[in-house]
Amino acid sequence: MRSSVYALTSNGNAFNGRHLLNGRHNHESSWIRTASPVLITGGAGFIGTNLAFRLLSQGQPVVVLDNLSRNGANANLQFLSSRFGKLIEARIGDVRDASELRKSVKKVSAVFHFAAQVAVTTSLKCPLEDFEVNARGTLNLLEALKSLEKPAVLLFTSTNKVYGRLESILLEEAGTRYVPRDPEIRRRGIGDDCHLDFHSPYGCSKGAADQYVLDYANNFGLTAIVFRMSCIYGTHQRGNEDQGWVAHFVSRFCGGKPLTIFGDGKQVRDLLFVDDLIDAMLLAHDHASELTGRAFNIGGGPTNAISLLELIQLLREMGIAAPEIRSAQWRAGDQYYYVSDTARFRHLTGWRAKIGIREGLHRLYQWLATAPTDPISQFSN
Repeated sequence: MRSSVYALTSNGNAFNGRHLLNGRHNHESSWIRTASPVLITGGAGFIGTNLAFRLLSQGQPVVVLDNLSRNGANANLQFLSSRFGKLIEARIGDVRDASELRKSVKKVSAVFHFAAQVAVTTSLKCPLEDFEVNARGTLNLLEALKSLEKPAVLLFTSTNKVYGRLESILLEEAGTRYVPRDPEIRRRGIGDDCHLDFHSPYGCSKGAADQYVLDYANNFGLTAIVFRMSCIYGTHQRGNEDQGWVAHFVSRFCGGKPLTIFGDGKQVRDLLFVDDLIDAMLLAHDHASELTGRAFNIGGGPTNAISLLELIQLLREMGIAAPEIRSAQWRAGDQYYYVSDTARFRHLTGWRAKIGIREGLHRLYQWLATAPTDPISQFSN
């Protein structure tokens, strides 16, 4: 493997302080450690591990609920347990088990719900399982919280797939990417007021869960917030062709193994490094009483938008030899363009993405090269 030295940049829109709540003039969370633990479903997954690490590092007790079915989950849990000992409680369980959830939510101060079936392709093969995990599992959690005298604050991670293929947004080709013809969408991205349009079993199951969370906030008084997320990437991510495509690209490059591009490679996504996502989640918890019952688009925004072809070129510029690039047909439900407009959440909390794509890729590359179950070494055999 080769590495290179290059300037690290950090992207983010300027913030107007008059939009801040509680007079806060930065986007740092004021998370205060509590004696009651925080529950993270899917806590041994990519995002769960990063959130758990942040909280545990601040002395916050954490309960991780995970069925350990994802690649790397065992290694992630071992990493957390070996570092934080008794501060972390591991519960090997599944959100499809309603009784397990009722036990897990007792006496917790907050719940971050990440446990999910995460791939469109898998949902097409196994739609019933996809529904049971994403929709029924979330409903099980909501019912468990509703049964409590003082339910914990809930943050649920939804997806941009709830907006469907976004075929109503007219696009044009601009070199190596698609761009919206509408200059306002090009400048700001797609807002969280975009109409819902579920496609694929995955889009339906996550969309149903998304709406159930909002409904339980509005009709049953739960304090609950939804994040409709774009492409999140970073440390502790072991991606594949179906999910976690940025980590998958980096791994294939470093291993020198063929990389398959579905479609023409000009499809655009906004990338958000996981540390910035964790900042947003903790800020959402800080402002839960103001944000409850609302859904927010969360991603890197226009300044962190990139096409697949452009990411390949960027990895080449970083000094990593490109592997063989193969082409395949477009996949069901793939969006030609999705970039998050995060203005509403940013104006309410002061959050912004700080870590630019180059810096984020460099951090991911370094982690992949030294991960306990090293994805790079497995590709180099």
